[in-house]
Amino acid sequence: MAGVKRSLAVDLGALHLSTPVVIASGCAGTGRELSGLVDLHKVGGLVSRTITVLPRKGASTPRVAETPSGIIWEVGFQNPGLDVFIADELPRLARTGVPVIVSIGGGTLEEFVRLSSALAGCPEVAAIEACLASSDDELARPLLGAHVDRVTEIVGAVSRMSSAPVFAKLPLWGGVLVELAGAAMRADATGVTLGFPPPALGVDIGGLKPSLGGVTGHLAGPALAPLALHAVFEVATAMPGIPIMASGGVRGGDDAVACVLAGATAVQVGTATLIDPTAAVEVATGVARYLKAKNLASPVDIRSRLRVPTAAPAGVREAPAP
Repeated sequence: MAGVKRSLAVDLGALHLSTPVVIASGCAGTGRELSGLVDLHKVGGLVSRTITVLPRKGASTPRVAETPSGIIWEVGFQNPGLDVFIADELPRLARTGVPVIVSIGGGTLEEFVRLSSALAGCPEVAAIEACLASSDDELARPLLGAHVDRVTEIVGAVSRMSSAPVFAKLPLWGGVLVELAGAAMRADATGVTLGFPPPALGVDIGGLKPSLGGVTGHLAGPALAPLALHAVFEVATAMPGIPIMASGGVRGGDDAVACVLAGATAVQVGTATLIDPTAAVEVATGVARYLKAKNLASPVDIRSRLRVPTAAPAGVREAPAP
């Protein structure tokens, strides 16, 4: 393949990205924060902070605490609400010149319907990410996205109302992840984002109190990388070819390549962007470097190419360690 023409572009259904690297929800700010710090044209896309119908003040402070393997955080979906987002933040995000994926959240079906209906008239929206990380206010369940029936209902409604591709953001953990992804796809989602992180707790032993003002939060950072890889591999193995965005622990090109090998189409860079605003660009550069070293043309050439050993025949077991 000498002289191969190389491109980082990927397609996730109807969503075309110039690189497989996307800035994760909230980490691109409101369109002001990264201005002048990074050339966003070198990023495949960005995900807005999660928007709710009504404004939310967010979680109590402090909202972030360090751990040896990343951070524990809880923002509480702070955002200005749907109307202000459409009038102010969305146009500003669109002026970055990269595809804008709008993250929407809520605790009821009606909220998701109102959000997707309003955004259907906005040409700046390249895609919608239905973040199912809230509690279920209607069925009194702690997590919307942990139940097949609610994933089916909410993703189906959003897909019917939206004129843009829809991605269901699902948890990285749990024993029914494949079933949840399957439910989302049957409900006409374009693909899935894997996904929102597990709950976590930090403790300030000096102050005898939780590290976060909201007591519990979520884990983010390098510790999530193996969880994200496992989630992607599990879903991609069960449903080959579905568009998957991997989110969790991606810091460099090698992390992104690992996700694509496991079955992801694209990756989202979150915590690393908060440390270094250019992280997403550096990740994309790392992917390009890997492709060049392997003399490959595209990320598609390595997707789901993880070399998994063939399982031992039935009845054959490894000898116990001495």
